[in-house]
Amino acid sequence: QVHLVETGGGLVQVGGSLRLSCAASIGTSRVSAMGWFRQVPGKEREFVARITWSGALPYYADSVEGRFTVSRDYFENTMYLQMDNLRPEDTATYYCAASKARITDRDYDYEYWGQGTQVTVSS
Repeated sequence: QVHLVETGGGLVQVGGSLRLSCAASIGTSRVSAMGWFRQVPGKEREFVARITWSGALPYYADSVEGRFTVSRDYFENTMYLQMDNLRPEDTATYYCAASKARITDRDYDYEYWGQGTQVTVSS
């Protein structure tokens, strides 16, 4: 069974930075990719970034390209999302997710999800 725990959310001013962490415990499960998604109440969940389990092929949504950086510490089994130059529209609950078989930006391809961490960007 895969267990994911996000940390690092909080309140930050416009233009500021935050780093989210996602600690993964996968036991004997196989994971192909990990991703970050975000959701605002009343809206659909939105893809943010993803990376392979080995830490390769980072990929971003257009809305965060050039401002966010996804990475993975293979030995610590932790994925990170460095968020710079934050904007009010980045305010959301951020979730990390793990996909057993697909390297994808579609949320329905991810079988395992964390509990989420709130990011609020104030103007």
